[in-house]
Amino acid sequence: MNNSNYFNLSLIWDKIKENARRFGRDTTRLVLLMYYVLKSESTPRADKILVYSALAYLVLPINLISIKRHPLLGGLDEIASIALAYNKIKNNITPAMEQEVDAILDKWFGDYTDYEIVE
Repeated sequence: MNNSNYFNLSLIWDKIKENARRFGRDTTRLVLLMYYVLKSESTPRADKILVYSALAYLVLPINLISIKRHPLLGGLDEIASIALAYNKIKNNITPAMEQEVDAILDKWFGDYTDYEIVE
């Protein structure tokens, strides 16, 4: 069965790409991995619904806790939704997905190091 029957993957991709700089590289990596799990034919339907819900909550302008009113809490609810969904589906992530996501991140964010060099 085709995923497009259930999810508009191109819309999700556009929103991820549009918000990547706002998310930052590390969060974008998690989001992209979740996107690739969502695309995978081998991912169980319940996991796909969980991923879709977490990604929708992240990219849609509607939030349970307004980031404008409560900056700290408003960001934490989005982080929590991504972290919980990622923790549930991380066993579905393949090395091929990780390589593809890292290649995309290198293209979007350029050179990256795990640390900052201070002179």
